This record gives sequence, C-alpha cells and structure tokens, in this order.
Amino acid sequence: MANPIEGILDVSMQKIREMVDVNTIIGEPITADGATIIPVSKVAFGFASGGSDLPVQAAEKFAGGSGAGVTVKPVAFIVIKADGDVQLMELGAKGSPLDGVMDALPGVVEKIKAFLADKKAAKAEKKAAAEEKAKLENAENPAE
Repeated sequence: MANPIEGILDVSMQKIREMVDVNTIIGEPITADGATIIPVSKVAFGFASGGSDLPVQAAEKFAGGSGAGVTVKPVAFIVIKADGDVQLMELGAKGSPLDGVMDALPGVVEKIKAFLADKKAAKAEKKAAAEEKAKLENAENPAE
C-alpha cells in the first residue's frame, strides 16, 4: 500500500501547478495606442504537509494534512513602444529605507564635492581679489 503522505503531496503540487504558471510571472501582453505592455510579477509560494500512522487494535489509521499559499505581487511592466523602444518600468519603492539611502549616496557625495569645490573656488577668488586690491593700493600709495 502506498504511503498516504505521497497522495497529499501529489495533490498539493498539482494544485500549486494549477495556480502558478509562466503566465502568472510574465503576464499576457496588452496592446494600446501602438504600445505593448507586458506585466511582470513576483510569485512566492510554499506548502507544508505531514501525517502520522496511528496504530489501533482494529486497523491502522492515518491522520494527515497539508496546506499551501501563493502570493502574486506585480513588480514591473515591460513597455514596448511602436518605434521599437523597450523600457522596464518598476513599481514601488526599494525593499528597505536603507536601500534608498545606499542608492542616493553617490549623488549626495557628488553634491558635497561640488559644494566644497565651489566654496574653495570662491575663497580663492576672494583671496585673489584681496591681493589685487592690495597691489592697487600699493601702486597708488608708494612707500615714502
């Protein structure tokens, strides 16, 4: 006799295959105004099952169960324009606030560098203007 847990696993896997296929991840193309839009989703699934033989006097009994869950989350759209241009449009924010900070960090560093360079240039310009003024004053008032 086959182990009853095999039957539970087979039914669970069959039901998951019915719920999730390639069209769940890469959706059916939608055409509008000469552009084709293809939805892209993230699919997560899991299942658990278990059971036990329960020995009793009259006959062997089996008790078991299984459960499954599927999550489908849209994450992006692939847009193919009439001129052949292809663009990936992602939905939502990054996974965590730290991801956003890390992505923004190079831009912030560049802005700080530019600010410091501007400040240094302004200081050098001010110093050069002061030296020029001193030269002019010395030229107008030669040492006596």
